[in-house]
Amino acid sequence: MKFSSVASPLLSLARYLLAGLVGCVVAGCLFLAYLLEQRPELSVWHLADLDQEFTASTGLTDFQQYLQLEDRLFRQLDELVYAKVPVGRQHAVDRYSRGSLADPNRWPENWNRTFRLYSETPRAGILMLHGLSDSPYSMRALGESLHRHGATVVGLRIPGHGTAPTGLVEIAWQDMAAAVRLAVRHLEEMSGGMPIYVVGYSNGGALAMEYVLATLDDPSLPNLSGVILLSPEIGVSPAAALAVWQGRIGHALGLEKLAWNSLTPEYDPFKYGSFAVNAGDLAYLITQHLEQRLAELEEAGKLEELPPILAFQSAVDATVTTSALVANLFNRLPGAGHELVLFDINRRLELSVLLRQDPRTELEPLLGKDGRPFALTLVTNAGDDTNRVVAQRRAGGDTRISQITPVGEWPQGVFSLSHVALPFAPTDPVYGGPEAAASPGIQLGNLAPKGERNVLHVSGNDLLRLRWNPFFDYLESCVLQFTGLQD
Repeated sequence: MKFSSVASPLLSLARYLLAGLVGCVVAGCLFLAYLLEQRPELSVWHLADLDQEFTASTGLTDFQQYLQLEDRLFRQLDELVYAKVPVGRQHAVDRYSRGSLADPNRWPENWNRTFRLYSETPRAGILMLHGLSDSPYSMRALGESLHRHGATVVGLRIPGHGTAPTGLVEIAWQDMAAAVRLAVRHLEEMSGGMPIYVVGYSNGGALAMEYVLATLDDPSLPNLSGVILLSPEIGVSPAAALAVWQGRIGHALGLEKLAWNSLTPEYDPFKYGSFAVNAGDLAYLITQHLEQRLAELEEAGKLEELPPILAFQSAVDATVTTSALVANLFNRLPGAGHELVLFDINRRLELSVLLRQDPRTELEPLLGKDGRPFALTLVTNAGDDTNRVVAQRRAGGDTRISQITPVGEWPQGVFSLSHVALPFAPTDPVYGGPEAAASPGIQLGNLAPKGERNVLHVSGNDLLRLRWNPFFDYLESCVLQFTGLQD
């Protein structure tokens, strides 16, 4: 039997199988597109074209121009969104309905915008960078504390944020990084030669690291005296790499809803409810960029030039990868001066039976290196029979606990922190807990409506997620000490 007489039928079979596989994939994509198109209709805040937003190609040369452009952007937001959303009782918690409980303008200051807290004789200049889909409000409490202790503080509204969810449909991380550079140069001018620090939360943490890594190769960039990271976006799920394809399919088919991972009511005055596919993609791209730069700088021996880094991270985090912070960043850092503060879960013995997975399983192998150069502080229960919490600190180069500091107690019913909890005090008027200060509008930290599942537009998981940090005072004290502002 000739080979060709056997190969021909096999080749034909392979072609049929390949065609069938391609057909199944196409059919699956079309069915997924159909399901996604059955979601709620897009609203004006998903469709408005806010073309006054800053991008890296805008051509601005100083921070004052950025603020002037922001003024025009918010006037455009008022014309294209707020002016088109009805008012009245049916819109009582609609962020974009004027006068509603979620209208940001109910607050004495609209914290969706860049804030500046200047000191006449600053002891430091500090740039605050918020997270993805977030706003400068998340940096308000810590920024005000730093200012009270003598710092000049700028809370940057990162491009794409603080306006409407449509702002994140096309923005790129390079646009955000360009705004950070303008803000750091402004701080250098305003701080009178004093130390400059960047505080980054979530995606703001990724932007802070992007900037400080860039200073190692670009002498024209102002140097930093330190970097502070809160729930930093150093690694995200590999599934995020697929996010961009949903948007591309939607664009090709003319289906605008496919540009969105989630379409939920906008009831939060300072954070988007809907989440654009592009936002997930840019998070993936910037973390990939950081991974590449860290590897290159480690090989070149330049990571020794980094200023001190202080990072705070919950041991469980549904948004960013906790283990990546250790593996991709801290285990690469040479020299002393760096510190990682991990907030453990509540380890009361009676809660252990409810755990789906103990974070120690993943973290202990990463943290078990003898003589690691960075300091490690674990904020955890004093014992398995108490809610009392202590900070157990191991100095850099040591494996033994050298300091134990009382921190507080786990509140009743709280089993862990969350990604979104770290920068908010228990007294925060919007996101705080039982001790929250009076809010001029909506209060979300204690919102936990009871009833049957799958009835509300908002996920029960979102409502139950802890929004405030019971150990905020400890975090604040660490930051003040790190920046040299502790009284």
